[in-house]
Amino acid sequence: MTSMTSTHPVPDRHGQNLFTSDTQLHGLLALYLPPDLLRHMQPHFERLGALAGGRLDALAQVADQNPPRLEHRTRTGIDAQRIVKHPAYVEMERMAFSEFGLAAMSHRQETLGWKGRMPPIVKYLLTYLFVQAEFGLCCPVSMSDSLARTLGKFGSPELIGRFLPRLQALDFDQLAQGAMFMTEQAAGSDIAATQTRAWQDGQGLWRLSGDKWFCSNPDADLAMVLARPDAAPAGMQGLSLFLLPRRLEDGSANHYRIIRLKDKLGTRSMASGEIRLEGAVAYLVGQAGRGFQQMADMVNNSRLSNGVRAAGLMRRALAEAEFIASERLAFGQRLADMPLMQRQLDKLRLPTEQARSMVFQTAQALARADGGDAGAYALLRILTPLIKFRACRDARKVTGDAMEVRGGCGYIEEWSDPRLVRDAHLGSIWEGTSNIVALDVMRAIRREQALPALQRHFGALLEQTAVAPAFSAALGAALTRAAALASTAAQADGAGIARQAASALYHSCSAIAMAWEGVRCGSEQRIRWAQSVLLHRVLPRDPLAVAALPASWASAGATTTAATAAAAVAATATVTQPVSA
Repeated sequence: MTSMTSTHPVPDRHGQNLFTSDTQLHGLLALYLPPDLLRHMQPHFERLGALAGGRLDALAQVADQNPPRLEHRTRTGIDAQRIVKHPAYVEMERMAFSEFGLAAMSHRQETLGWKGRMPPIVKYLLTYLFVQAEFGLCCPVSMSDSLARTLGKFGSPELIGRFLPRLQALDFDQLAQGAMFMTEQAAGSDIAATQTRAWQDGQGLWRLSGDKWFCSNPDADLAMVLARPDAAPAGMQGLSLFLLPRRLEDGSANHYRIIRLKDKLGTRSMASGEIRLEGAVAYLVGQAGRGFQQMADMVNNSRLSNGVRAAGLMRRALAEAEFIASERLAFGQRLADMPLMQRQLDKLRLPTEQARSMVFQTAQALARADGGDAGAYALLRILTPLIKFRACRDARKVTGDAMEVRGGCGYIEEWSDPRLVRDAHLGSIWEGTSNIVALDVMRAIRREQALPALQRHFGALLEQTAVAPAFSAALGAALTRAAALASTAAQADGAGIARQAASALYHSCSAIAMAWEGVRCGSEQRIRWAQSVLLHRVLPRDPLAVAALPASWASAGATTTAATAAAAVAATATVTQPVSA
């Protein structure tokens, strides 16, 4: 895109390809994707990058300003509910579900001309690009994908044969969208308090009654619902998982109603509503009484998607800020040449690049776990809540601080900044608040032996990373101490430091991943970012001193001596709390 400083003082990045302009991403793709798959996907990445920077971004702006509305009756007085969506939103649905197959590709043998199942990393890369323009629609996409995964994993052959084909379809007029109806007024994070009732009628059909308080994509063709069968025990062990179709076999509407749509701060393009189940027909999924464990698989998949979306939001916000700083003149200088602006941009880059690295690492763990690697499951089990917890919290600050770079225009709804800020705040609430997800990290440590798996994986990456011995030692020491803190937090009386421990693990692991990537990609910038993460987000600092990277971290050499390692451990011995826990 040509520079605009010579023609207009207000830079506008609209029309820039969000893939081709992301040079850091190109190096990472060569590292994480097989060459043949990368060659095949390159034109698809480029096409979506162009859409996200142009047509898709414009549609997202229109859909955000024209939210869906609920109609309860036809004009002739027939009770026939429907959610009326703006044409801009429908066009985005076609792109996501049909053209790019974002919801279906993990469940098909061919997508975008590629024979065989796409690895998760491709789906998440496409989502990463798509969400930089449109966040709200990515919720239905994620839930549809997660519902298909859960159905395929736990559903009976009859249920799978009947409902999965539409979840795998790409024809927009035939495919099914998914949702999950879990939240109740008295059962938000406390799922054990679920009151929705399930019983079998005289024909042996399961029926559901009760109110679900927050249901995104409420007119979805299929939804997963948690309910308590009559005579089931109280608490979590009494819950079962049900598949709820929007329409019955004869084409008539199922017995539930959308009471109203929510008036939300963000994700305005996508409908969220309240639903009343009135004897709705549903189908038991998996084993009765194992509903929460089965639903947790769907929730965890959605949590990973949340982390990916937070990473995408940060990337969009950062890229906008970098463009403005490079194009905007003030006091006879480019903003990007001013020391304070350089520092501000660096503070945006660190969490953005951390999240990107953790997306790649988690997607790889998912592929290995789905491929039958037993050791990868424990790694995935802890990486998923880690990225959901930290990346979603970081996105709130990054999008807000990036808005400031644009100045007054950034506060105006004509620009992308307000939408990014509003949407970013959902990540820390959706699929579990920060407290709940941090506690889930500790649960993974207690129940899944996930901490040793995390240490083994990132320890192995560190062994492959030829950086200065002192820096390598500092990375290793930080991971060791973060793991010790997390082990303490996972104990019965350690819940109060769960967030601190989760942040420590995330920052230590992401710093190692970024250093590993930097060495493998030949990117000195990624190594410097890894050093800055360790310095600014892990190690103790004097707030009254000028922060500087230790000179020894820049020295040459690939091996760590025992003396250097001991010095690094001593240097980190006073770590009390990572920044932004």
